[in-house]
Amino acid sequence: MNWVWLALGGAAVSALVSIFDKTVIYRYANTPRTLPLLIGIAQTAVGVALLAVIRVPDTATVTLVLWALASGALFGLGGQLFMQVLFKEEVSRTVPVMQSAPIFTALFAFFFLGEQIGLGDWLAIVAVVVGAISLSLRIDSKYRRLFLHRSFLLLMVASALQGSSHIFGKVALDGLAVLFTHALRSLSLGGVFLLFNLRPAPWRDISNFVRERSPALRFVAMNELIIATVGLLLLLWALSLGPAALVTALSGTRALFLVVYSTVLALVWKGALGEITTRGAIMTKLTSTSLIVGGIAAIAAGSR
Repeated sequence: MNWVWLALGGAAVSALVSIFDKTVIYRYANTPRTLPLLIGIAQTAVGVALLAVIRVPDTATVTLVLWALASGALFGLGGQLFMQVLFKEEVSRTVPVMQSAPIFTALFAFFFLGEQIGLGDWLAIVAVVVGAISLSLRIDSKYRRLFLHRSFLLLMVASALQGSSHIFGKVALDGLAVLFTHALRSLSLGGVFLLFNLRPAPWRDISNFVRERSPALRFVAMNELIIATVGLLLLLWALSLGPAALVTALSGTRALFLVVYSTVLALVWKGALGEITTRGAIMTKLTSTSLIVGGIAAIAAGSR
């Protein structure tokens, strides 16, 4: 199967993951650590279960295994920062900023690998950054001025971490099977979430979910065990077949899928996900997201 379609399919599925994540955060979770702890439990279980039933490939080496584990850990660290912001911010503003990861690939390649980046590539990088910044701008009603929301820096760091995780994953996939790599990444990703979020308050939250048979558990189970797993596997499959930079760039179309999903939901069900649905807010999101996706597409085209 063509890796382009795999990457686009992964992006579309991953956008659904964010919708369900925000649903749990917005309607059920009482602490910013509750959802990450649930994800940590689910992803660790996925990793352990897969490693228990699949065969270790003959090509597996300690180095490749460490690359896969590092990929999952970096993805988890980026996800942890992302979840902290998502607890308070709109999903359609947070996820598009996270899709600026390809700009870090281009910058790392320029400064550390000596690769030359042309004018068109730099213009694409600027488009991505401008789009990301515009999604994080707020209007201060008291002083009548724009200011950069404090979440922007956290999201950019998270984006850099997750962009790096794709590079590490690509290295691992050069010698490991997709399913085995996914199992290792899930294990380390889940471990990171457990390390940061296994605290009394979120644990009480989850205990209440179990006692009350909260729908939150069904949302998380469906999201992490099915939807997220499919999205991550499609992305890894695409990475195993195509160039890491181009696959990562195409995964940025998740931003566009996400804005469409969340806006439609908010218009159909007023107040859904806490989204602002004024005409100006929707136009800002669509314009900014288009800049990000357009910039990512230009980076991908220039990398051919």
